[in-house]
Amino acid sequence: MILSAQEIVRRIHTDGVQEKLVIEPYAAECQQPASYDLRAAEDIRLVRGSCTLVPSRERVELPSDVAGTLRCRSSFGRRGVLMGAGFVDPGFRGQLTLCLTNMGPEDIELHASERIVQMILHEVRNGGEGYNGRYQDSVGVVEAKGL
Repeated sequence: MILSAQEIVRRIHTDGVQEKLVIEPYAAECQQPASYDLRAAEDIRLVRGSCTLVPSRERVELPSDVAGTLRCRSSFGRRGVLMGAGFVDPGFRGQLTLCLTNMGPEDIELHASERIVQMILHEVRNGGEGYNGRYQDSVGVVEAKGL
């Protein structure tokens, strides 16, 4: 089940530790009916033909019963930007490193706080232990770690 805007906001404001969702800083204008738009943390150029790692402005904490799928906003998709590595495990904490590849005809300038990626939040039934991998508590862009 995909979480609605109402459920996302409820989980952000809940006192229940088990289902608490953190998106900081939260901006109402980024809340969509069934997703939340993540913003670029800094000005950056998406060079044509290259993959660029972009830090999200937001720091997220997903409870153990919520996972996230990341999708490039359609306005960027129409310009040839593709999103890679688009899944956030339950229990993840930190800034997200967004892998954006510009396959369009020209370089694209991203500006700090520009909405670039949609995070669709899904309920995970009978969730167990949350994520505890090498990207936990990420800050800024995190390059690929040993595979």
